[in-house]
Amino acid sequence: MTTLAVALLGVGGTLGGTLGGAVLSERANRKQNERADRQRAEERDDRVQQARRDLYARLNASARAYRVAARDAVRAAERGESVEPTVLDAAKEAWAEEYSQAQMVLAKDVLEVASTLNRALGVGFSVVKQLPSSPDLDGEYRRAKTWFSGPLSNGVYLLRVALRHDLGVEVEVDFERTRFQMLAALGRDASNLEDLLASEQAQAARSA
Repeated sequence: MTTLAVALLGVGGTLGGTLGGAVLSERANRKQNERADRQRAEERDDRVQQARRDLYARLNASARAYRVAARDAVRAAERGESVEPTVLDAAKEAWAEEYSQAQMVLAKDVLEVASTLNRALGVGFSVVKQLPSSPDLDGEYRRAKTWFSGPLSNGVYLLRVALRHDLGVEVEVDFERTRFQMLAALGRDASNLEDLLASEQAQAARSA
């Protein structure tokens, strides 16, 4: 009986040790899998965030390049130099490409800024294209330079700050109020200039 009891205890201990080892191994594997899942999720989030940063950087750079190309075209025309239209056209296309991608990922408030700036950049493009046919070149040059150094410059600045806020890089307590005021001003100025350009085109057509 003693021998049998010892044998049973030995078998039970072996089975218990095996089962206990299996439980511990399963628990360790589960924890390892959970850590791997968390790591993959963090890496995925990092890739998404990096993609957003890259897109925002390209959007900001293309907006600045578009404004500078249009401004430089005006300055060159005023100096009597030949203006290479492909430079401005390429800047316009680059902005359009980045803007179309950004429309799919931008938050609503940032999209409002980008959309209003897109309209303002388009108005600036029209200003440059109408320069050769203007009867008052001096006045057109002054108006164009004022537009590119004033409202449009402010619009590009607003986009940059809005993108930085969306990324959490820059945080200002009063930014929402500032954003609203600057956005309203840019939209109003763009509408006024659009109306003026349309009126001048209509008048030129009647005079032709």
